[in-house]
Amino acid sequence: MEQTYEPIAALDAVANLAVKDLRRARKFYEETLGLKPVHEEGGEVVVYRSGNSTVNVYRSDYAGTNQATAVTWTVGNIEEVVKVLRSRGVTFEHYDMPGMRLEGDIHVSSGVKVAWFKDPDGNILNLITPEGGQ
Repeated sequence: MEQTYEPIAALDAVANLAVKDLRRARKFYEETLGLKPVHEEGGEVVVYRSGNSTVNVYRSDYAGTNQATAVTWTVGNIEEVVKVLRSRGVTFEHYDMPGMRLEGDIHVSSGVKVAWFKDPDGNILNLITPEGGQ
């Protein structure tokens, strides 16, 4: 029997985020970002559903070592999402990026608006709105 290959490009991807303190991370991802846990593994991993994607938050001694964006969410109204997250205590990152100007906490260029923030372990997360919304 011949196996058929399913192209990776047709499959959903899973984000994996290393954290030192799973309890603190849960508070951030559930209370601040509003993600709902769908599975847990013995106090070491919490799995969240985000749209059609999955986000695994797991305990690791290597948490906080990533210096690049780990997860991106595409949102329809970035200004509103930034406002809500700021009211929940999120501090947004400001970067000097060629071709982008900073408007409050949102980086703007032709065709896109982006806002970066970090979780309690320093994982860099971001929001993006393409020109004209989602």
